[in-house]
Formats: sequence, structure tokens, C-alpha cells
Amino acid sequence: MDVSQLHLVIGWSSMIMGALSGAVIGLFFHRDEWAGGYSSFRRRMLRLGHIAFFGLGFLNLMFGLTTQTIQLPDIHLTIASAGFMLGVVAMPACCFLAAWRKPFRHLFPIPVVAVMAGIVPIVLGGI
Repeated sequence: MDVSQLHLVIGWSSMIMGALSGAVIGLFFHRDEWAGGYSSFRRRMLRLGHIAFFGLGFLNLMFGLTTQTIQLPDIHLTIASAGFMLGVVAMPACCFLAAWRKPFRHLFPIPVVAVMAGIVPIVLGGI
């Protein structure tokens, strides 16, 4: 499987995870005080984790399609691919972990740097 196909599979798999996590979380949304109430940190992190699956899934889909239209240097392709793969796992994981235990919020630089490592090589390599 080439990089393009891999990221298309990752992107669509992330969409499935977004739908599944939303379905699970949605079972409890009718309870006003669930996860500390609507504006609580815990509940916001759970919602962010659910949406992160979709957002990072879209980035992986776009990367997969981009690699079909733009020839990136191999090093740029490798770095961007690794960044997006780490980001799609790390961002939702950080959100759900932070919802569980607040100190895990300090891990957020990991997915942020990973996503930036995905974006920057595309911009630099596609110019």
C-alpha cells in the first residue's frame, strides 16, 4: 500500500472512530450533569476528542489526495506522513486522557507538533 492509500484508509478509519465515539458519548448527553455538566472541562475534552477524530481524519484524507497530485520530496513525504499518523492517534488520545485525568492536558504539545510536522513539509515541499 502506498502513502496515499495508507492515509486514505487512516482518514476513513478515523471518521468511523469519530462516529463511534460520538455515539457512545451521545448516550449520556441527555443528562444535564453528566461528566460535570455541559461546560465542565471533562465534558469539553470528551467532545473535543470526538471531533478530533473527524478533524484529523479530514487532514489524513487531504494528505492522501495531495500526494496524488503533488510530487513531494521523499523526506518531506516521510516526515509529513509520520506527523499525520501520530496526530490522528495522539490528539483524540490526549483529549480523552485529559477528560479522565486533568494533568494529561500537558501532553497536548505532542499532537500539535505532530500535526505541524505534517503540514510544514507539504508547504515547503510543494512550493
